[in-house]
Amino acid sequence: MSEKKFPRRAVIKGALLGVAAIPVTALLGRAEAATGRVDPNEPQAKQLGYVEDSSKVDAKANPNHKPGQKCTNCLQAPKAKDGDAWVGCNIFGGREVAGEGWCKVYVKRP
Repeated sequence: MSEKKFPRRAVIKGALLGVAAIPVTALLGRAEAATGRVDPNEPQAKQLGYVEDSSKVDAKANPNHKPGQKCTNCLQAPKAKDGDAWVGCNIFGGREVAGEGWCKVYVKRP
């Protein structure tokens, strides 16, 4: 049986590269997860009462909803402008929600 020796520098260099790759792969995975649109039937969306059309919010189930509240003027969608069809939402990890949508986490943007 032959014994193959690895230089100490090569082992340390490989270990450091491996450790450095972990955060990079985590960031890439997060970026992929942040793409796409929120489906109103997802468990988190259902729990937050998310709807794609704020005019169809059930008033009995959501007494805090007021006319005019929608994702484009919510604090959780900081880059949204009135009239945007889809906006990125902080609550859903940056994924897109309908600009005319609404959920229970709505907070009016100042």
